[in-house]
Amino acid sequence: MTCFLTVVIISIYMKNIISEKRINQIITFLKSLKIKSKRFSEIIRTQNISVIQDFNQALTHSSDDKIINYENLEFFGDAVLRLAASNFIEKKYPQMHVGARSELRAQIVSDEWLTKLGKKVGIEKLIIKGPKALGDENSKNTIICEATEALIGVLYKCFNSIQEVNLWLDEIWEKDSELFLKAPYKYKSKTVLQEWCQGKGFNLPEYKITEVSKKNGDPKRFSCDIFIQGLKESSAFGKSHKQAETNAAKILIEKFITIGKI
Repeated sequence: MTCFLTVVIISIYMKNIISEKRINQIITFLKSLKIKSKRFSEIIRTQNISVIQDFNQALTHSSDDKIINYENLEFFGDAVLRLAASNFIEKKYPQMHVGARSELRAQIVSDEWLTKLGKKVGIEKLIIKGPKALGDENSKNTIICEATEALIGVLYKCFNSIQEVNLWLDEIWEKDSELFLKAPYKYKSKTVLQEWCQGKGFNLPEYKITEVSKKNGDPKRFSCDIFIQGLKESSAFGKSHKQAETNAAKILIEKFITIGKI
């Protein structure tokens, strides 16, 4: 039993050893985030190994290591992200009512937004994956999203504060919030279409999905037709049911705006 425990401890210890190459990769990545914080700059300057290990964990998928991976940090990062977004909205839009705040926050903490952020900062090339995940194109965006959320969790953990998270994300959120507030239908087209139908006293929109292709990841795998009061009003493709429905709703809303129905 003692020998077994010794092997486990040595195994965990060896996994915690980070190569110089990996340290340099993480330091270069952290510099690229351009977070304007003296505390954060000090971590980079001193190459604090304990903190670098935390960031390495946030950039490790469970397919590579069942014990030391980003799952717990991702769970933690979810709460940090919502708090930081609430903090941003409170400062930027102090007069906004609660319903609108919730709606805006939902957009700037969504999985789609996190995936976009992860791609923007190039997080994918830092993520350590096992062979199974490396060959799975369908999970690519999900892993980017999860690792980005874990990264946010580590940023909080470093300082026990959301300050660095807001210093990093506020500028990005400012631009994305303006885009959403100018044209919310582009981001919640199905909701807008449903509300429009209800306002007119119509039945809810009917979405009919057809699988056109069997190929995973095909942007035209599914076709969606939208019917309102029995009439076909819009069509669009998507690589998933959800994406096809969203694309078709967006096209229809834009059509209604053009002809003055909305």
